[in-house]
Amino acid sequence: MMLDATQHFSRPLAKDTLLDWHAALFPTGRSGMHKITVGGWRTGDASPMQVVSGPIGKEQVHFEAPTADRIETEMDAFFEWMAGKDNTDPVIRAGIAHLWFVTIHPFEDGNGRIARAIGDLALARADGTSDRFYSLSSQIEIERNQYYAQLEAQQRATPDITNWLSWFLDCLGRAIANAEKTIGNVLFKAELWNRINQKPVNDRQRLIINRMLEDEFTGFINTSKYAKLAKCSNDTGLRDIQELKQRGIFIKNPGSGRSTSYRLPSR
Repeated sequence: MMLDATQHFSRPLAKDTLLDWHAALFPTGRSGMHKITVGGWRTGDASPMQVVSGPIGKEQVHFEAPTADRIETEMDAFFEWMAGKDNTDPVIRAGIAHLWFVTIHPFEDGNGRIARAIGDLALARADGTSDRFYSLSSQIEIERNQYYAQLEAQQRATPDITNWLSWFLDCLGRAIANAEKTIGNVLFKAELWNRINQKPVNDRQRLIINRMLEDEFTGFINTSKYAKLAKCSNDTGLRDIQELKQRGIFIKNPGSGRSTSYRLPSR
């Protein structure tokens, strides 16, 4: 769904596209244990659809969406706006599109995910390219608790959506910053291995270097830690470390004796 949204960003957003996305999200026709309308707008009586949480009898209503008989009209207005052009900054339009769609809430389930796809589609239009080096959708998933809080606050407030747009832009900024960090890590690893492979290392050394490049790796490496991870003797580990140090692949930290440790070159 996300690939279709961003790679075909220039295609007009239409009802059939959203229905296809919805069908792709729920191929079994069910959301969890519950059968839902798939590939079609939600149906129901004249009462509004409520987004609730909490135990039965103590439910908390977070939001009331428009009634089912209004969805077609509301979505037609949304599609017309998406297809139109005005002087609104395209990134701001992405924030408006996301909030507008999720507020209409046209499907029984999956509205948040589809709203994020629409937001990424609008951002691809703003960038003028389908190449994605960042994902606002992924960042929203990371910040989902704050995201839901912002949505609820906005949907309970006045039509002034300044606060929502401010959060949306900040979240976008964090998505781009995280993407830059990820790209920086990838480039660093590629450059390091290009340097190392001019004179290939042994399997133990390759294993340890890869472990040290993992985001989960903490601290530095020393002889005993090396030997334990590589499943070798301390003497063998020390020889491997000294070879990597001579090649500049390992940098010795301040300290000596039992405090001797090594790190990889800085990014």
